[in-house]
Amino acid sequence: MAPPIVTATIQTAVISAFSNVLAQAITAHQSNTPLVIDWIPVFQYALFSLLSTPPNFLWQDYLESTFPAYHMAPTREAVASAAASNDAELDDEAAHGRIVEPRLNKRNTVVKALLDQTVGAAVNTILFSLFMHGIRRGMAHHYAPGAGGKAGAGLGSLFGRDAVRYDAVEWPSVWEAAKGEFWGLILAGWRFWPLVSLINFVFLTSIEARSLVGALAGLGWGIYLSLMTAQ
Repeated sequence: MAPPIVTATIQTAVISAFSNVLAQAITAHQSNTPLVIDWIPVFQYALFSLLSTPPNFLWQDYLESTFPAYHMAPTREAVASAAASNDAELDDEAAHGRIVEPRLNKRNTVVKALLDQTVGAAVNTILFSLFMHGIRRGMAHHYAPGAGGKAGAGLGSLFGRDAVRYDAVEWPSVWEAAKGEFWGLILAGWRFWPLVSLINFVFLTSIEARSLVGALAGLGWGIYLSLMTAQ
């Protein structure tokens, strides 16, 4: 069985690629044109997910290990028995494992959500912009005359030595483009991701489950990003 981090990475990459295909379908429908899938952005989004999911998985693991979602607290029955100095009931509850129970740590949940939506969001946003602007410039030759136009790059050409021309990337302009769209992406993300983050931290206990929910929520977010960056 594959390690959880590998499973999460594959799941996220597939969902990310699918979100871009859906975005292209939406664009084709809106413009009343036939859908011809451009595999280049599909490849780019899947590749970004393959690279970004493992560190994000580790980031979530770090948050959970540093700020655990649950702590053990006395049950209401145990508190009532202790308050009544009823040793017999306390002994009975202890025998049946009813002395303590896991309880949501509200402080830790708030701290995790804030860190995730500030530090995590900022790092993810800037890396996404740098990656996308960089790889689009590095793969611009696939759209050159003679390359076949929009959908000219076959899947095979996307994995060859000439798939990305790194020397064609002007990193100063990539950095300026990333800075220019940073706050727009952050503010758009804050309308969506805090709710997903709270649902994850409050109701889900495993990093694997949180990663899956995040990937599924990212389907809609990926469509938004695909439509925005396609402009």
